[in-house]
Amino acid sequence: MPKLDGILETCIHTTDMARAKAFYQGVLELQPIYSDNRLTAYAVAGNDVLLVFLKGATGETVHLPGGGVIPGHAGDGTLHVAFAIGKDQLAAWEERLAAKGVAIEGAHTWTRGGRSIYFRDPDGHLLELATPGLWSVY
Repeated sequence: MPKLDGILETCIHTTDMARAKAFYQGVLELQPIYSDNRLTAYAVAGNDVLLVFLKGATGETVHLPGGGVIPGHAGDGTLHVAFAIGKDQLAAWEERLAAKGVAIEGAHTWTRGGRSIYFRDPDGHLLELATPGLWSVY
């Protein structure tokens, strides 16, 4: 039986790529591994990649040289992305977000001892920073 090795890509959509880049690079300090006029891809940790697509620019199927085909990636509405952080990093992240003017909308301590804080990116996507103890696998 084949098995999955993890989630490689998570995608969100933005209405303003420059604003999204300022947030993800300036606030979260993610570094782009690929960028063009339609998308920016960020390495998060290990093999994890966050794709930020420009809304309306990626709905069409792309035919690549050599016969490759990538189906359209269209999305609507706001989404949720949780980033894993170490327990010792939560306070520093709270300070960083406050210094960057990013409001924390919620916080929770989970029954396994993990902690989460929630905030939004400029497009309204709900982002979470979570410490170990959130899930039985994390």
